[in-house]
Amino acid sequence: MPKLSVIMGVYNGSRKLKTAIDSILNQSFKDFELIICDDCSTDNSIEIIKKIAENDDRIKLMKNPKNLGLAATLNNCLKAASGDYIARMDDDDISHPERFEKQVSFLNKYPEYAIVGTSRNFYDDNGIWGKEISSGERTKLDIYLGNTFVHPSVMIRKEAIVQVGGYTIGARTQRTEDFDLWCKLYEKGYKGTNLKEVYLDYYEAMESYQKRKYKYRICEYQLKKYWRKRLNIPIKYSIYAYRPLIIGLLPKIILKKYHDFKFKM
Repeated sequence: MPKLSVIMGVYNGSRKLKTAIDSILNQSFKDFELIICDDCSTDNSIEIIKKIAENDDRIKLMKNPKNLGLAATLNNCLKAASGDYIARMDDDDISHPERFEKQVSFLNKYPEYAIVGTSRNFYDDNGIWGKEISSGERTKLDIYLGNTFVHPSVMIRKEAIVQVGGYTIGARTQRTEDFDLWCKLYEKGYKGTNLKEVYLDYYEAMESYQKRKYKYRICEYQLKKYWRKRLNIPIKYSIYAYRPLIIGLLPKIILKKYHDFKFKM
């Protein structure tokens, strides 16, 4: 059995899918399986995956019977995973060649951690335009405040993610399944950290932060209220649950200035 299982959900990812898969297959760490679950794509994603898989038997391809969303798709990948560690990857991101080697080495060396993420570059069709350096251990308060992990950059001990039941499926966690997962893990006493080094190029068009639907901000608000109590976060931090709602009401020009200040190099 491989040491590592890489899980990837795909939905109409054909434009950047080959680059994303190649970045996994070209890792310096070789002892892994790549489990890809297609969530009923309507483009040629399946054909791209099949063609690449012909030359690499580490790829396992699955397909949902109907479109289920990311959380359920990743849970299906988890059911097929046989590695001790689980690494996430999206169909439009790029993992640097040494990513898995560094993360496996970290988890091997530090058994007290269940999660290890990395810093990231932001890129779009014009190249890399920004960077987010996020290093060090995260506390329960960090998780609640949103100082967490870049979802497609993480590697997690399989025993930990299995114990909390994988990803939560339902309206409550729409577009926030990663935040919910961190909270479930921390509630059980697991902890995580981020490596300072950049090992992931994360695809995000510079204007995409403006396009988040308000209904997903409402979901995040409700989830933060729920997890503040479950994680025993002091009530004085309750106001932070309203942050996604407030941000969603700000004029786009203010959002852009904040985004540029925070991420642009």
